[in-house]
Amino acid sequence: MDMKRICYMVVVMMVALLASCSGNSFKIDGNISGLENVAVRVVFTGDSGFIDESVILDQKGHFSFKGATTQPVIVNMLNPKGEILVSMVATGGDHIKVKGDGSKAMGVKVKGGRVNEDWQLFRDEHAAFYTDPNPSRLDAAIEKYVREHPADMLSTVLLVADYRDYSDRAKVEKLLKSIDAKARPESLTRGIDIKGATNASAHMPRLMDLTLIKHGGDFEEIHLTGHTSLISLWVNPQENRNAIVSKLQDLDEDVSVIDVLAESDTLRWHNTIANDPNRWKHYWAPGGPLEQGIQLLGPTSMPWFAVTDSTGMVTYSGPDLDAALRNIHPHR
Repeated sequence: MDMKRICYMVVVMMVALLASCSGNSFKIDGNISGLENVAVRVVFTGDSGFIDESVILDQKGHFSFKGATTQPVIVNMLNPKGEILVSMVATGGDHIKVKGDGSKAMGVKVKGGRVNEDWQLFRDEHAAFYTDPNPSRLDAAIEKYVREHPADMLSTVLLVADYRDYSDRAKVEKLLKSIDAKARPESLTRGIDIKGATNASAHMPRLMDLTLIKHGGDFEEIHLTGHTSLISLWVNPQENRNAIVSKLQDLDEDVSVIDVLAESDTLRWHNTIANDPNRWKHYWAPGGPLEQGIQLLGPTSMPWFAVTDSTGMVTYSGPDLDAALRNIHPHR
């Protein structure tokens, strides 16, 4: 075999190899005004697990980000306060463009891909619902869309990313199951437990620290080792909060209670916790269930409770507070 043919085959093999490696890559770029020279976060759960990366916008607000996933995933961009700037669906081969004013609610728009185009249209048509602190109108609009478009992947995206009131777990599961299987890939629905499992995983993780925003302050590192901790994740409005708070208050003093608001909207947070006892601190997870550390607990609904032992091992993670309490005091 002559040298020319050998070189040709090497080039072909390299091109094929590069193509196979880049087939799962996607790109997001664009311009966000109002956030020039600052870092934003890009978070999603891809093939390699949870991704949380910072991207610095230049002096004109331009940025570019490259990620990788073989299946469609929801990608969130968060501002420096941890609030969601914009959400989009990405998969391998996508080139998504975003543009808008990062200082305004619903100010950043998305282009690229049919699902994203349809999602942007839905957000534009229901903009008032997205900024309404009462979730009922937006949830009703999403329910209507899901019923009318069972074969559309946007139905899954709206239910997973924008639906707010998960208190009626049976209703959410029914809505999700009504969507055609091809339109609800597991990569999108991993954030919702449609099987009703009460445990996040048979193989519990170890969680040594959490870094969350303390109420009235800045980010704080919370050490979970050396004591038993009960982590309480919730969103507004939280049904039966008084009963939950009462049970948490009855815990032994050597159990650390970590109360965490797991959503981007903090408008009602201050009023909700105003009458809570002083026994525990209140924290905010800006990325919600996707927040680094929180995502290891596998929350699939709210509220969600987790127990860690003195080594940081998660011994319970699920939606049942009584089950969490029994895990702390098995003989009570």
